[in-house]
Amino acid sequence: MIIRPVAAALDVLLIAALGVLVMIGPAKADRISTPIAEFTGLDKITGRIISFDVYIDETVQFGSLQITPRVCYTRTPDEPTQTSSFVEVSEVVDVAAGRGLQTIFTGWMFAESPALNAIEHPVYDVWLTACKASSDVPPPAMQ
Repeated sequence: MIIRPVAAALDVLLIAALGVLVMIGPAKADRISTPIAEFTGLDKITGRIISFDVYIDETVQFGSLQITPRVCYTRTPDEPTQTSSFVEVSEVVDVAAGRGLQTIFTGWMFAESPALNAIEHPVYDVWLTACKASSDVPPPAMQ
């Protein structure tokens, strides 16, 4: 009856080894924080598609939408592409001529999966296309 204790000990060793492998896991690449998020917007009325750069924490207006990226992350060129940005999108609404803002999206956008969290609006679609280190667009004026 020695077989059972040996088998139980082997089971414990196997479980411990698997636990160590799970804790170590595959190496993850460091994400790179960039100062600029690049978006593409579609005006469904005119059919016009436009790409535009937005600096982190800057708000730009696309039609009646105001878009503010809070962070934009990418990976080094030798790593698999993973581009993501945390974005807030509000719509300018005419609240009894007071022109207020209504938040329509707050969350992560992923450039590799634009349909996952694209802004779908009756008139406008907006999605993340890239995170960039530089742009032809001048940075916002410091206040």
